[in-house]
Amino acid sequence: MKGGAPRAVWCTSENDPHVVSARSVAQTLDGQGKPVHVVWNPVRGELVQLLPVTRAGSLIGPEIGREGRVCVQIMVVGAARLPFTHGHLKDLETVMAWLDSWGVAHRWPSGPPLDVPQAYQASQDRKQWSRGGHFGQSQVPGSTTPGPGGIDIRKLTGPETPLAEIPRPRASSESNGVASRILTHL
Repeated sequence: MKGGAPRAVWCTSENDPHVVSARSVAQTLDGQGKPVHVVWNPVRGELVQLLPVTRAGSLIGPEIGREGRVCVQIMVVGAARLPFTHGHLKDLETVMAWLDSWGVAHRWPSGPPLDVPQAYQASQDRKQWSRGGHFGQSQVPGSTTPGPGGIDIRKLTGPETPLAEIPRPRASSESNGVASRILTHL
């Protein structure tokens, strides 16, 4: 690990948590050579650890996954199009206590992850990433994955979690020209 602010990255396996176990997802990831730190089934409360937190996971990319004192990759058995925070969150307190013990701050520097399909256009700002805290996989610089979808971040990190401001679109140069012509005529 390269050092820096600790962070956690929330991913989704794109499986039904009522049907697929955390163990099954963990075996699939390991077989693909893409182990994460923890696989969690929020419906069953199953937790499977694949890697020690002091090693880089393989899901988000070799270099970006080494940034931070820890960069914990959590695979949630669920689907991005059906945010997992809208259902059962069995043993969430165990996951969060573990992240707390590694110093992952209860903040989402890039704001809440976006719903699918907007998540494909999520901000992947390096400055926000460098602050550490919690991120959806869609918010990781260089990611092409929409997970975890539009989750309710306050159900994970608490009701006091500050919400980042949603950036407003910039005015186009054409509309700026119209505004300046209007002001000139007044």
